[in-house]
Amino acid sequence: MPGLARRLALLGLGVTTGCALKGDVRKVGLEVEALQAQISRSDSLRHSERDSILTAIAAVQQALTAQQAYLVQLRGDAKNDHLNIQQQLVSVQELTGQSQQRLTELRSQLEARAAQPITGPDTAAGAASTASPGAGGATADQMYDASLQQYRKGSVATARSGFRQFLQAYPADPRAADALFFIGESFGDLQPDSAAPVYAQVVKSYPNSSRAPTALYKLGLLAEKSDKALARTYYNRVIAGYPRSDEANLARLRLQSLGH
Repeated sequence: MPGLARRLALLGLGVTTGCALKGDVRKVGLEVEALQAQISRSDSLRHSERDSILTAIAAVQQALTAQQAYLVQLRGDAKNDHLNIQQQLVSVQELTGQSQQRLTELRSQLEARAAQPITGPDTAAGAASTASPGAGGATADQMYDASLQQYRKGSVATARSGFRQFLQAYPADPRAADALFFIGESFGDLQPDSAAPVYAQVVKSYPNSSRAPTALYKLGLLAEKSDKALARTYYNRVIAGYPRSDEANLARLRLQSLGH
């Protein structure tokens, strides 16, 4: 490039002074054209490389932008999923708490009702048995009330004996199902092998009494400790035989807790 500049300068000087040859002028012109072509090719290559680099940079930037948008969306989806899971857990906890509260309420009602005697229909036979003295000259009312008082005081052995005497003396009394049920209650959870047959007898002998579903449900509770399949059978019997009873609601909850 500097040589060409000097040659052009000399040629220009020669032309100016009139000593430059025509061939020299032509040669310099060709060299200038060749250099211009080279420069053009070089600029074209630079432009091409620059365009390629810019294109690549644009593609990378576009990919980064897309990736960033995807990460933002993914982060948002993950946050939403986390919130949904938390809301579901809260709902499950609320439902569990409600079920547990309902179970506690029903159990309390059941236990309160179990401690109360049930007055049967006033029949001639029932009135006669109540008024007539039994063993030791005690009437049905006296024997039943005395046994119930002992049960409520916690003297379960005395109450059990009194209820048995009541049943022997007044087997047709309307409170016979109550007396038999309280005998089963007197054994409690400490003597399940003794309580279970009594509850079963209540269901068998007095299936239409209000003590029957309670006794059947109690059998399910006792069975849960050793035989969950048997417990489910008792609970299903409560639901099928006494669907509108409080014990049926309790049985459904117990089946849910057993994974039925």
